[in-house]
Amino acid sequence: METTKPLSYANVLSMKDLSSGEVMNFIREAQQFKAGKQIELTRPVYAANLFFENSTRTHTSFEMAERKLGLNVVNFDPAHSSVNKGETMADTLKTLQAIGVDVVAMRDKHNEYYQELVDDRNIHVGIANGGDGSGEHPSQSLLDMMTIYEEFGFFEGLKVAIVGDLAHSRVARSNMEVLNKLGARVYFGGPKKWFDDRFQAFGTWMPVDDLVDEMDVMMFLRVQHERLDSKENANFTAAGYNAEFGLTPEREARMQEHAIIMHPAPVNRGVEIADELVECDRSRIFTQMQNGVFVRMAVMASLLRYKGLVEED
Repeated sequence: METTKPLSYANVLSMKDLSSGEVMNFIREAQQFKAGKQIELTRPVYAANLFFENSTRTHTSFEMAERKLGLNVVNFDPAHSSVNKGETMADTLKTLQAIGVDVVAMRDKHNEYYQELVDDRNIHVGIANGGDGSGEHPSQSLLDMMTIYEEFGFFEGLKVAIVGDLAHSRVARSNMEVLNKLGARVYFGGPKKWFDDRFQAFGTWMPVDDLVDEMDVMMFLRVQHERLDSKENANFTAAGYNAEFGLTPEREARMQEHAIIMHPAPVNRGVEIADELVECDRSRIFTQMQNGVFVRMAVMASLLRYKGLVEED
């Protein structure tokens, strides 16, 4: 496997900050971790995961990544934290820093919540963004890129469709940005009302029935009911959405033989993807989850290197 330059970042917050070469370095180091690579730490290292918005995959994936790297994970429960008493997020981070936490993974419902934290000169912990509102989701984007790269071995010219709730998806924003950098051709699908000027610069909208015939990758997104207004939710039906915008068995049968299905999860079976297709032969949904651990190992290792906590050969 190709040797990658050791990654070293103060924080990993946005795909906009990474060049195509840097994305490939993350992918290659994640592949090395998947193949069994280990790192040596210069001292005991402590991590905390601050998820102020619900998460299963990202939260547990970061924790597994940290434990595989040999970090000590400090338990943090947002529901019982002092943020609920009015403490600022910055002061919460400074508290964890004061008691010895070195790196954190974070998620919050506000877009770019991390900006005030990195602007604060008194905060020195390394921050990995685990998702900010409807903004970005860099570690998810990196694991998606790793999964595509493992499948095809290249990005240049690949046709990738991102289908679903585009307007509220941080995954769509991160992925359309990086796929363009890597040379893939990006397309969008789903309700046309969720496709706006933010997406036109990155790709073309097409009906799902046209996309399934041409794409190498069909990437579906969950409808984020928690971000829709009451009228939209009242008019929504799972069967209706699946019939018009989802991946049905009939549409899957028209996909190219080599084409794959992806989804950042959680998957609403029978809505964006038919139940029987979630784990079909061309689905890479659970491979994405597996790759997420190794990508997040690479992300956290880069924060540790920046702080001089990795014993390099």
